[in-house]
Amino acid sequence: MLDLRLPSQQDAPLPRELTHQVLVGNVPVGGGAPVSVQSMCTTATTDPAATLAQIHDLAELGCEIVRVAIPHADALDGFAETCAESPIPVVADVHFDHRFAIEAARRGAAGIRINPGNIGSFDRVDAVIDAAGEAGIPIRIGVNAGSLDKEIDAREDLTQPEKLVQSAVSFVRHFEERGFRDIVLSAKVHDVPATILTNRELSRVLPYVPLHLGVTEAGTIRQGTVKNVSALSVLLSEGVGDTMRLSLTAPPTEEVPVAWELLQSLGMRRRTPELVSCPTCGRCQVNLIEIANEVEERLQKISAPISVAVMGCVVNGPGEARGADIGVACGLGTGLIIAGGETLRKVPEDRIVDELFAEIHARFE
Repeated sequence: MLDLRLPSQQDAPLPRELTHQVLVGNVPVGGGAPVSVQSMCTTATTDPAATLAQIHDLAELGCEIVRVAIPHADALDGFAETCAESPIPVVADVHFDHRFAIEAARRGAAGIRINPGNIGSFDRVDAVIDAAGEAGIPIRIGVNAGSLDKEIDAREDLTQPEKLVQSAVSFVRHFEERGFRDIVLSAKVHDVPATILTNRELSRVLPYVPLHLGVTEAGTIRQGTVKNVSALSVLLSEGVGDTMRLSLTAPPTEEVPVAWELLQSLGMRRRTPELVSCPTCGRCQVNLIEIANEVEERLQKISAPISVAVMGCVVNGPGEARGADIGVACGLGTGLIIAGGETLRKVPEDRIVDELFAEIHARFE
């Protein structure tokens, strides 16, 4: 019989269940742990008050690991203060100067992110490996299309995904030769098909290494969301990927809700309410767009992971509303409030949202 289930719904172990688990602070990554949500601060690390304020905002939205840039030595004091007071693990993001990564490991980093392709010679990479080993923290090897190993990048016989994979594999092998296994690996590019192909291949050739997913330089909110979701929904549904950041050219507080919406839509994790609403058509006899927007806005204050249906007509409305935890099925200037599969009452259009939330507050808070 044809098995129509997604790989994530089948009985065989998923790729993410077979990876080596590492701890970023108190957050497990790999080994079947829930796919964790990350973001990165945009504040100056020299301003720990501003950085911590942004981290607290991210943590409230569900961010579980945050990355902070250390672009110069003056940022190290602020980084140490941020690590000491942050509610979630802080990873040091270091490029070019390996000394900043070494010092960050000594000052409380929960992890280090470096790209060996731009950190310099391998003796500098080795010094970072040693510092992370002494501190007992993992390293994310971050390979980007814009900063590949120079010899591999110069090869015209390789596609971009092949270059990314070969660079990533060569770096992982070097870390392993040094006896360092607490690795998370990312290979990022702005192209969606290349992102999918690269991570599929990394999962195949390095099945024990946890993968950090994301589309880099994805763009502003609209385009960036589409590109990230297009790539990551494929990979995550195949069981590939252990942690992720949905990079957007926007405040980082825009990234985390999108990540959670993705995980929730794939049925992988639930944290906040899910809104189920129809696109409306000529049969709709209420101002459904206005109602749905108000419901969506008010759901931001609800923490229960419930499904809420807002349906515009009798075609699918009653069935969808009964399938949700709670919802409304609308008719001519009215709505039926439905909870737990049962119709509770009919209310006028101008009372739909208030009556719906009265039931939500009574049942789920």
